[in-house]
Amino acid sequence: MGNFHFLLLLVFFSFSCLFHGGISRAVKSPGESEEVWGYVEVRPKAHMFWWLYRSPYRVEQPSKPWPIILWLQGGPGASGVGIGNFEEIGPLNTDLKPRNTTWLKKADLLFVDNPVGTGYSYVEDTEMLVKTDNEAASDLTTLLMKLFNTIESLQKSPLYIVAESYGGKFAVTAGLSILNAIDAGKLKLKLGGVALGNSWISPEDFAFSWGPLLKDVSRLDNNGLEKSNSLAEKISQQLKDGQYTDATDTWSRLESVIGANSNSVDFYNFLLDSGMGPVALTTSAFSNGVFSVNRYSRYLSSLRVSPGNDGPDLDTLMNGVIKKKLKIIPDNVTWGGQSDFVFSYLSGDFMRPRIAEVDELLSKGVNVTIYSGQLDVICATKGTQAWLDKLKWEGLKEFLSKDRNPLYCKEDQATKGFIKSYKNLQFYWILGAGHFVPVEQPCVALNMAAAITQSPAASTS
Repeated sequence: MGNFHFLLLLVFFSFSCLFHGGISRAVKSPGESEEVWGYVEVRPKAHMFWWLYRSPYRVEQPSKPWPIILWLQGGPGASGVGIGNFEEIGPLNTDLKPRNTTWLKKADLLFVDNPVGTGYSYVEDTEMLVKTDNEAASDLTTLLMKLFNTIESLQKSPLYIVAESYGGKFAVTAGLSILNAIDAGKLKLKLGGVALGNSWISPEDFAFSWGPLLKDVSRLDNNGLEKSNSLAEKISQQLKDGQYTDATDTWSRLESVIGANSNSVDFYNFLLDSGMGPVALTTSAFSNGVFSVNRYSRYLSSLRVSPGNDGPDLDTLMNGVIKKKLKIIPDNVTWGGQSDFVFSYLSGDFMRPRIAEVDELLSKGVNVTIYSGQLDVICATKGTQAWLDKLKWEGLKEFLSKDRNPLYCKEDQATKGFIKSYKNLQFYWILGAGHFVPVEQPCVALNMAAAITQSPAASTS
């Protein structure tokens, strides 16, 4: 710990020119995680914010190094520093109370507001926003080069990218970019693996999954199914013709049709209505292609609301007490202030599949984990299994032939999920969870994080 403290101070004084905005470090109390955060100017006028927690639960084991998890949020435009950190796996919840199931129990955590324009990350000129997943991957690789090449202690830990939703597309493109930088001698980092949680890897397969899934669980009837499938077919043709922006527009129409015909089913959990949260999402909102970022927080807020307790507002938290704590956020930067622009600029890549990138990671021997919440709609298990079947990876046939093993947690003998594994591919089916697995099944998710990272910390089951 002492060496890490010294190194961070050394970085702050000697390398502040590399990190626009500088580096700040929180004062650590006994039993608390050590924190450091800062900005990297990944391109001129493009500033990316990161926040690293060093775990107080660290176990030193020479044969099994303590891992680092890089968490990537989706949207695109949703903040990992905000949502992933305070809503899902960080040390504190939105009440700023300790989270019993923080993933710090298994690894150090690195949150990045990716791509630029997300969360506290910002651009001085909107033309500096990324337009493709590959551009986002390049920026993220630049950030990691600045961090890992400068802070030598980070190089001792393997990095595991864990992504959620659209973050999965960022994860696979970034994974390949990171490998290229490592091979070129530009990045001093060991990539341990990539985990894709309810990830938007093949938009076409998800569009085709929505109608049949919702028909099977009685949220659509045959009329609704026919309307849904008709628009899914249109998306498929647009993708074949390379009309990616048009496909994004049709996707928005498809969500609107499903909202109208299902009485606004929640796209993150088909057992719920989207209006069950504290902020009702009306059918008309489905016509806005940038509503998905705000829908994240609305849904997550609905999970913690109880009578007499409306819960804290994440936007107020991040633009208030957290911004004040961090000290280095520019006065004119609002958390999430550029998120809608992030989505708009990526509209031409939003519907582009990334199955080939998953194949390439597997062929290069990278450990790839896929996990899927049973109740999700937007990235439904049905759609995930459909794109999985399209992999060209040589081990796919053997993987598919394997039996699944059940998952349990602690003394609870109820089945929490299933796992199937072969060589460097693992698939987790998580029961009783929707889009946000760490929130809805925190115990099994924590065990899964330990398994993905091969953490030296003991399992909680």
